[in-house]
Amino acid sequence: MSYGLAFEPFLPWPVLGALAAVALVLAVLLVGARTRGGAIRALALLVGLIALANPSLTREEREPLSSVVAVVVDKSASQNFGDRTTQTEAARAALDERLKRIPGLEIRTIEADARDGETDGTRLFSALSAGLADVPPERVAGAIMITDGRVHDVPEQAAALGFNAPVHGLITGQAGERDRRVALEKAPRFGIVGQRQMLTFRVTDEGVPAGARVGVIVRRDGEVIANPVVTAGRPAQVEVEIAHAGANIIEVEAPPLEGELTLVNNRAAVSIDGVRDKLRVLLVSGEPNVGERTWRNLLKSDANVDLVHFTILRPPEKQDGTPINELSLIAFPTRELFQTKIRDFDLIIFDRYAQQGVLPQVYFDNIVRYVRNGGALLVAAGTDFVDTGSLYNTPLEDILPAAPTGQTTEAPYVAKLTDLGKRHPVTRGLPGSESDPPHWSRFFRVVDAEARSGVTVLSAPGDKPVLQLDRVGQGRVALLLSDHFWLWARGYDGGGPYIDLLRRLSHWLMKEPDLEEERLKLSTSGRDLVVERQTMGESVPVAQVTTPSGTVRNLTLTQAEPGLWRATTPADELGLWRAVNGQLTALTNIGPLNPKEFAEVTSTKDWLAPIATATGGGLWRLSELKGSVPRVVAVSSGERLAGDDWMGLRTRDVSVVRGIGLFPVFAGLSGLLLLLGVITAAWVREGR
Repeated sequence: MSYGLAFEPFLPWPVLGALAAVALVLAVLLVGARTRGGAIRALALLVGLIALANPSLTREEREPLSSVVAVVVDKSASQNFGDRTTQTEAARAALDERLKRIPGLEIRTIEADARDGETDGTRLFSALSAGLADVPPERVAGAIMITDGRVHDVPEQAAALGFNAPVHGLITGQAGERDRRVALEKAPRFGIVGQRQMLTFRVTDEGVPAGARVGVIVRRDGEVIANPVVTAGRPAQVEVEIAHAGANIIEVEAPPLEGELTLVNNRAAVSIDGVRDKLRVLLVSGEPNVGERTWRNLLKSDANVDLVHFTILRPPEKQDGTPINELSLIAFPTRELFQTKIRDFDLIIFDRYAQQGVLPQVYFDNIVRYVRNGGALLVAAGTDFVDTGSLYNTPLEDILPAAPTGQTTEAPYVAKLTDLGKRHPVTRGLPGSESDPPHWSRFFRVVDAEARSGVTVLSAPGDKPVLQLDRVGQGRVALLLSDHFWLWARGYDGGGPYIDLLRRLSHWLMKEPDLEEERLKLSTSGRDLVVERQTMGESVPVAQVTTPSGTVRNLTLTQAEPGLWRATTPADELGLWRAVNGQLTALTNIGPLNPKEFAEVTSTKDWLAPIATATGGGLWRLSELKGSVPRVVAVSSGERLAGDDWMGLRTRDVSVVRGIGLFPVFAGLSGLLLLLGVITAAWVREGR
């Protein structure tokens, strides 16, 4: 409880000051002239002035507030290396026991966890600011951080802390730790598919002299593509080919350094987006047909497709007397297309083409070699496939997945997905296929054929193949055995998903990664990592997911739909995630590819030293304290707040007012009696 005096004058202070000056002059004259009762009269004037000032006695009931010390515990992933976790917990317990001995001290323990999948690096000061957001700055006695010293949000100025108190650090880990790390210095973000890009990286060894020769491994999407030998401490370069469209994840991995702290940063990765140059498609149409425009419109609508289209209207042996100037303006450049530049095309399509003497047999041999070496062929067949001029009666017989029986079935039917077709990414989930029969229009013809290889994904009644897919060597072949897909495009009887089917088909032929039958994919959904496996099989093995910190998680995948299996796991770490399922490997990145948390992992005092010095705090390495912590001392004044074996906390004399009392001195009867008493004393003295 405290007492005081307050004034609430009845007159403004300037007026009261003027009256005080007049009263002072009168008092001096009365006393100087030795007037009888002059001193008492001066006293009366003084009492009158005090009454006009309206003094009041005050009484405050105050409750002292405790000082607050923040203990910030680093729970980031780098704290799991070595014996840092053990050191942290031991220091936390010892520090808590010592702080509790100080009376009037509130302990706030703040855990800073950088594994929430949203922040990059260790951010202890952000956690400190959030933990003390409701504490007035004058109550903060100090902050003590238990960390390995690799803190990525250290303020440049002490004023940025928002309080005037020491920041101390208890450093985990050991002095002289050894570690090898790989850092990318220059990497492109994009690259043209099929071209090579230059990657610049550096291998750095801490705790050992630089200059060692290190053999590194360079991988693309998990496959080894180079094994250069580089010098530690110096930049090195390697060329990598952009193999496919989309993300090409390039990894550079260095072997372990003897006695190093961790292997987690021995690998660095970058994602280079592969951009396809124009996809070149050669479309060769035989006799004009209504389905020809469907193919042309579909391919021309894709801005990424460069279409070369020829229609064979008149075979060279046909002699009907048509004048030369009325024939086609462009001769069919067979030699240029099928011999000189055949490798320039990503896809060759024969649409209802029959032999008419335009293409010699040797060119069909070229097409076979083109497919076996990685090319793609699509044959859209009709009645031409059973005629004597059928493409099957050419060297293409060796790579076509079905053989014609010589018959066609002319009857309405609804094509259905086969069991394999329900799993195949080309036909899985086609709009309308969920009902039985499928909700799309009928076809009226199918070329009878016997499947020889590959898979049938679309069939007619009697298990007759309608769409057959096959892999030949390094290339791919598709065979359409009905020429009525144009009915879907025209919207006959409700139409059908011709755009979805034909676009997926063409992209599967051109090896689009998303349409691979056997594929493992990683993606994120909210705060979860999603593992997806596409397969033609009926089951999949357990998936092994490796986190950026090296922890392995085993996930059991469940079937989400035919041919697609899925599992999720919390995406609680930043960096490169790896999944293995059978023979397949998938990679994805969450946040930065090379997080700060794992860039430098050796413990150090250097990063916290500036802020500790600026606030008067101290730094101690726990391994040198032999399992203990420095003594904690309450310091009320002075600039020195740390010593070799002690740390200081500023004690705060802070309180909050719980109640207040006010007693006006000259109010009511007490004031009247005081004034009358002084006036009466002056009158009595003067009357003597």
